[in-house]
Amino acid sequence: MGILVALLVLSVLIFFHELGHFTAARFFGVQIDVFSIGFGKRIWTKKIGKTEWSLSAIPLGGYVKMKGQDDTDPTKISYDRDSYNTKKPWQRIVILLAGPFANFLMAFLLYLAIAYMGVPKLLAYVGQVTKDTPAYQAGLKKEDKILQINGVNIKYWEEIGKQINASKGKITLVIERNRHLKTLLLTPKVIDDKNLFGEKITRRIIGISPLAKQTTVHYGLLEGFQYAWEETVKSSTLIFKSVQKLLTGAVSPDKLGGIITIVDVTAQASHAGILALFFFTALISVNLGVLNLLPIPALDGGHIMFNLYEMLRGKAPSEKVMYNMTLVGWAILLGLMLLGIYNDINRLMG
Repeated sequence: MGILVALLVLSVLIFFHELGHFTAARFFGVQIDVFSIGFGKRIWTKKIGKTEWSLSAIPLGGYVKMKGQDDTDPTKISYDRDSYNTKKPWQRIVILLAGPFANFLMAFLLYLAIAYMGVPKLLAYVGQVTKDTPAYQAGLKKEDKILQINGVNIKYWEEIGKQINASKGKITLVIERNRHLKTLLLTPKVIDDKNLFGEKITRRIIGISPLAKQTTVHYGLLEGFQYAWEETVKSSTLIFKSVQKLLTGAVSPDKLGGIITIVDVTAQASHAGILALFFFTALISVNLGVLNLLPIPALDGGHIMFNLYEMLRGKAPSEKVMYNMTLVGWAILLGLMLLGIYNDINRLMG
């Protein structure tokens, strides 16, 4: 059941991405020949107007085929009025950007739904206090509730680490213990650690872990929009940084996941509940948006680069250059897909 949910999630995200291209293309009067979810043999096709709407056998992608635009052969050009090729470069760029934009919009809407459904957050209660740490020496105890750090009010556990690392020197804690307030002064310990990308960093700790006491935060109308915007920006930044670290070698290529990992983790998220599924689906949607903006021929980002070149030079690249660069783009994409699948199989085999 989890795998079926994962495939459905991927299909919806791909549909939303292609719907973005479709909507922008139709706005500029471009004829859409095919709107397909999936690749390979078509298992269902219905022609509405001049567009063939299709479901294909391999639900791991999708495409919108516009008149005069063919990624498999960029030399197939049409100069009819309703062709993609006859539109101005800036119009083509808008059409290309519409797909990734749809993915960012989808993520925003999912985060908005999460905000209104309720976001689970750990409260600022101390669980374990490690011996011989600043917290232990200052007298912090289990079930103490941290109310303030350096005069800043604390409501949730996630805020504690941010305030400690943002401070310098000693910090002042105001805690609640047995309905009484206490003020503690302590000096955080600086340790060597690794960030999300495995890079060495230093951070300040006081030696406490959270108590399993949480609440569900329901956001109001405007607060929900702010939460959704912040989460979309945060997840987009994370994906951009991940791609950057991968390209610069800061992150090893063996960390790259493929379609098997995506399906597996999405299936696990579906078992964990609707909130977990929404969170992970939003992250995948942002991932699709970011990756499609990479300047690789055959991706939206590659086509955007071609159109920017045409805007600057006043003429499009030659058909030979377009064809060769598109072949290179497909080779890069195929290589990345195979690497992802190879890593997936390695992880599954331990």
